[in-house]
Amino acid sequence: MTTETRGTGAGMLTQLQALSIQVDGRYASDAELNLLASLQESFGIRLSAYQKIQAHEVAIIKETEERVRAVDPQLLMRGIEDFRTKWRADTVRVLRYSAMALLLDDVDRLRERLLLWFQTLMRAFRTQKSCAITYQSLQEVVKKYLTAEEAALFLPILELDRTLLGEVN
Repeated sequence: MTTETRGTGAGMLTQLQALSIQVDGRYASDAELNLLASLQESFGIRLSAYQKIQAHEVAIIKETEERVRAVDPQLLMRGIEDFRTKWRADTVRVLRYSAMALLLDDVDRLRERLLLWFQTLMRAFRTQKSCAITYQSLQEVVKKYLTAEEAALFLPILELDRTLLGEVN
C-alpha cells in the first residue's frame, strides 16, 4: 500500500482490499508489509475490546442508564410518557455499530451508515441533550471494562457518537 493511502482513516477491510489489488502479481513492498503488520497488531487489541463490550453489553447499558437518570431523572421522560425502552434500544444499536467500527477500524462506515441518519432523527425529536449525556456516560462506563489500550481505541468512537448525536444546532 502506498504511503498516500496509509493514515487516511480507511477501514481495515478497505485497506486490505486496496492492498490486494495493488500487489496483484507481485510481492508486497516493505511499506505494504509494515501496514499488514500494523493492522495485525492492532487487530488483537480491537478484537479483545469488541469481545469485552459484547460480553458486558447488558451491564454497560444498565449502568449508563443509571448514570443518565442520576444526572436528570426526567431526561428519558416526555410528560408522563416513559422513553426508557426506546432509549435502551437506540443506545444498544449505537453501541453495537460503534463496537463493529472499532473491530473493523472503520469509523467512516459508522458515520455514513448510522450516525448521520440517526443524527437527523435525534434532531427531529430534539433529543440531543439526552444523547450528549448518554454518550458521555457511556464513555465513563466502558472504561471500566477495557484496558487502557482498548479504551484508547474505542473512546474516540464514542466521542464521535456524542458529538454527532448530542450537538445542538
